[in-house]
Amino acid sequence: MRYFIEFAYNGKNYFGFQVQPNAISVQETLDKALSLLTRQTIEIVGAGRTDSGVHAKQMFAHFDANELSNIPKLIQGLNSFLPQDIVIYKIQIVHDEAHARFDAISRTYQYHIHTFKDAFINEGSWYVHQKLDIDRMNQAAEILLEYTDFECFSKVHTDVKTFNCKITEAFWTTYENQLVFTISADRFLRNMVRAIVGTLINVGIHKFSIDDFRKVIESKNRGKAGFSVPAHGLYLVAVQYPYIK
Repeated sequence: MRYFIEFAYNGKNYFGFQVQPNAISVQETLDKALSLLTRQTIEIVGAGRTDSGVHAKQMFAHFDANELSNIPKLIQGLNSFLPQDIVIYKIQIVHDEAHARFDAISRTYQYHIHTFKDAFINEGSWYVHQKLDIDRMNQAAEILLEYTDFECFSKVHTDVKTFNCKITEAFWTTYENQLVFTISADRFLRNMVRAIVGTLINVGIHKFSIDDFRKVIESKNRGKAGFSVPAHGLYLVAVQYPYIK
């Protein structure tokens, strides 16, 4: 039977989501816990691949297993067994062809920034000491919705077949000394959100004009875009499927 598992994690102690040699990952940690508690060999397939240090407030994965008789007890056991930085919310049966990665119709990320030194939020938010022009940054962010090819924000030497993404929202919100950038799309390229945020920061400090931002997108050249902001401020916050509420 095929199951979807919904979970969250703090990425500080992991070298990304995906299993990799000689490095601890979220996927490997979950595989081991599920295999041990179900007494079956479980290998999960995630909705995406967050990079080292990136967090997820909502992540999904699917796995195949013999029928699980007591899912609430399994969730309780997993949350007791797993490290404090991974939490399981739900496990549910889905149809046999359901796929956590390919069936996702939308993903939403948020990037957190604070503009005044803070002793308590540094592990999950990036401190920017320069004065930022939020109105200009939002004007530039709106331009993202006009384009579909985002090769300029993609990590170089990646193996993707297309750089096309349909962005449905991209905006900044502020609360006291904290800023949050929210962006949703059908898919994201490797390092894309962090590169977009870095480029928008250049707009916010008046290093790039609004027109410069447009030219960066049209250039399809990663070297023209801004720097990649640190991973610890980035969160995957939502993944949507047509068959899951």
